[in-house]
This record gives sequence, C-alpha cells and structure tokens, in this order.
Amino acid sequence: MRHNTLSTLLVTGLAATTMLASSQVLAYGAGDFFTRVGVAKVEPKSNNGSLADGALAVDVQDKTNFAFTLGYRFHDNIGVELLAALPFKHDIALNGDNVASTKHLPPTLTLQYYPLGGTEARVQPYVGAGINYTRFSDESLEGAELDLDNSWGAAAQVGVDLLIDGNWALNAAAWYIDIDTDAKVNGDPVGTVKIDPLVVMAGISYRF
Repeated sequence: MRHNTLSTLLVTGLAATTMLASSQVLAYGAGDFFTRVGVAKVEPKSNNGSLADGALAVDVQDKTNFAFTLGYRFHDNIGVELLAALPFKHDIALNGDNVASTKHLPPTLTLQYYPLGGTEARVQPYVGAGINYTRFSDESLEGAELDLDNSWGAAAQVGVDLLIDGNWALNAAAWYIDIDTDAKVNGDPVGTVKIDPLVVMAGISYRF
C-alpha cells in the first residue's frame, strides 16, 4: 500500500511539472520563510519485527493526523525544513490481536535541495535528507506495562509545491523515516520494534 501511495505522489508531481513548468510567478528562492500545513498519514512498514524471542509478531497500524512544517531558504536551491504534528496514536497488533497502543511525536529536520529554485517556474520540486527524533508516550498493553524507548534515525524526503501566486501553493510531500524502538514489558527488555514509516502529507504552503 505504501508503494502505491508514493507512486501516486510522484506521478502527480511529474504530470503537474509537464503542464505548468512554463508558467511564471514571482521568483522562488533565497530568503523565503515558509510553512506547509496539511493532513499526514503515517504508514509503518508491513513487518515490524517480533518480540519475546519471536513469540509475538508485531504489526503497527497506520494513522492519519494534522501536520505542519516550518522552513527557511538560505539559498535559491537550498533550504531547511522541520516537520511537526499533533501526536499520532497507533494501535499495535501482537499475533494479529490489537492489544497495545502508543502515541508518538516525530519531529524531523531535513536539508533540502530545490533544482528550480531561483527561477519563476510555477512548479517547484524538492528532495531532502536529515534526521528524526521520535518521542513515544501513553504506551498501553492489555494485562501488562509497556515501555517504548525514544528513537533517533535518518530521514529522506521528496515533495513538490504547485505555486498559485506569490505566497500560496499546493503541496504534496513524502518522508521515509528510520524509527526503531526498544520495547520493555513490565520492565524487562523483549526486543526491538522496527516501525520505519512512510509519511505522506498533502496540504497548502505559504511563504513570507
């Protein structure tokens, strides 16, 4: 499912580029502060590992919530962006039964490259790479105490702005984030959960 979502995002961006690349708006580049606001879906990978020496197969469920970014372009082609969001609450299935859950916050900082930055192209694709910090909270497990360690990991990003005017744009973006967390049940280590989600966001962008 995650591969279909990413393919749709890339095909949409390519089609928009083909139709709109010749259009012009105000130059898009160095000195721009911007925010992107929208709805994001966190899609963990399909196999999240196992716990208790392989006795429990882990399946972390998808979740959708409000998300936003803040960024700055310090060069026509280069910028930085911080992804933030409301907490995502994920149900966690163990051997097929939804018996656990957790909330997490996934702030992600990326260094971005804009190949058409500094031009008046109405379509502005970008790619990025950076680092993620994930904080887990409100863990729960039926009949036991669950604790998930916070996580640091790498992140990669692809996105596109479709400029409407000098300030507003439509935006679509996707991040791949490396999120692994060590789990404890009743204080005893039981293994590592590999979440490694694809985060897909669609919304609007405003630049100052």
